[in-house]
Amino acid sequence: MDFDVNKFASTSFKRREEDVPVPDLREWFKGLKEGEKPVWRVRGLTGEELARVNEASARNRNKNAVIEALNSDKAEKVTDAIKELIGTSERVPDDLARRIELLTIGSVAPECSHQVAVKLAEAYPVEFYELTTKITQLTGMGSEPGKPKRSSGSQASSSPSNSAT
Repeated sequence: MDFDVNKFASTSFKRREEDVPVPDLREWFKGLKEGEKPVWRVRGLTGEELARVNEASARNRNKNAVIEALNSDKAEKVTDAIKELIGTSERVPDDLARRIELLTIGSVAPECSHQVAVKLAEAYPVEFYELTTKITQLTGMGSEPGKPKRSSGSQASSSPSNSAT
């Protein structure tokens, strides 16, 4: 069985998307009608986006190393200022840093800033993990091939006549 490189290269792809029910976040969804359920739409990531997510763990480890080094100097005020500057006052687990990045990149509706992702992880950790797990699943499934392009609408001509006239 041969891989059709030409067909693959000429196919357009779109990232998979899915709605994730988040009933516990209902209070923060405006304009929901009676009986309408709140959903958070997420999507799978591209290779570049996944690399950025994976780099979030490394960035997190670097922040933690700087904080620990500053703590060893006992320069408490300087340490606190640096913690505030780099956006962390406590040690953040690598998995959490990675998932925050997943949610900020993989959220479709609502869009999710880093600040909102952090707050969601703190206030609603189960929903946070459900959303980031779904993004990971969609990414693992790959993109969906787009529909083939429609023809121009003109009909193919019939085969030429066998007659000499």
